[in-house]
Amino acid sequence: MTNLRIPGPTPCPPEVLSAMGRQMMNHRGGEFMKTVLSVTEKLKRMFQTDNDVFLLTGSGTGGLEAAVVNSFSPGDKVLSVSIGVFGDRLANIAKTFGADVTVLKSEWGKPADPQAIKASLDNDPSIKAVMVTHNETSTGVTNDLETIAKTVKPYNKLLLVDAISSIGSINLPVDDWGIDVMVTGSQKSWMVPPGLAMVAISEKGWQANANAKMPRFYWDFARAKKSLANGGQTPWTPAVSVILALDVALDMMLSEGLENIIARHIKLGRMTREGVKALGLKLFADEAYASNTVTAVLGSDGLDAKALNKIMREEYDIVLSGGQMELEGKIFRIGHLGWVNEREVEDVLVALKTALPKAGFGGGN
Repeated sequence: MTNLRIPGPTPCPPEVLSAMGRQMMNHRGGEFMKTVLSVTEKLKRMFQTDNDVFLLTGSGTGGLEAAVVNSFSPGDKVLSVSIGVFGDRLANIAKTFGADVTVLKSEWGKPADPQAIKASLDNDPSIKAVMVTHNETSTGVTNDLETIAKTVKPYNKLLLVDAISSIGSINLPVDDWGIDVMVTGSQKSWMVPPGLAMVAISEKGWQANANAKMPRFYWDFARAKKSLANGGQTPWTPAVSVILALDVALDMMLSEGLENIIARHIKLGRMTREGVKALGLKLFADEAYASNTVTAVLGSDGLDAKALNKIMREEYDIVLSGGQMELEGKIFRIGHLGWVNEREVEDVLVALKTALPKAGFGGGN
């Protein structure tokens, strides 16, 4: 079986795939509505929140758009903290809908500087909200979100977090850290196919929603809240099969235990980083902030990163990710989140040992 080691979509357990194969049911019927309520309560446990949680049918990017349009009005000043491709995407979504966005960029491979965020808020008290990506898969960096949240809190600003590739694998206690709008996606830590964005909204998030004037219809949180209160409905036709699969996946995750899941990803992240360094490779990310869900590796010492990924796929049936935007051809990435174990990471490292020379590694710069 193909060893899919990208940061999403991630492999699905057989039990999840079996649930996906169930016959369709009435999405307004009692059985499915009960499932929606069950999934929602399980997600609250995994999110470590008592806030409202909703299932939205769409990709993670759809969830980010929902977060933006439900929180802001055109002209609102927003500080968008970006450390890579997906941080830039979140800023661009807000710009598209008319927000006045200040982008605070960090060098790719480095985390955001909480002191720089503080300085930005000090310099412009009219900023309404801070947006940040918790885990940047394009660079393999995890921001220190706890410190960022503590930095933002005294300013009483809305805090929107892209947790698409973190929560469920990396610790993110939504309530304890004071996250106002949090977004994740089904195809990452949650071990199910793409098709769902899951969001959590605080009371402050609802206050922002009540005043937000950006256009929205499909992504309207107020409609989602009203529908869920109506026995577990969704405002529009949901991704029935993905929700059924998520119900099973959440049972598996709760059985393993959130603390154990987080510990497993810490171990896998460390194993991957130590393994690639032992092969003579260099990490792209600042190792003090390296992600436990994806490892970005620099194409150094003559390595052709694109050729390596081709060799790994065609000769070893292992699928890795390449670099994005200006990192295309310069790095390769190993995903290790969701349904993954040590053996699968070890298989990648063993294959890399023989594949690297074929891709030019060791041949000089």
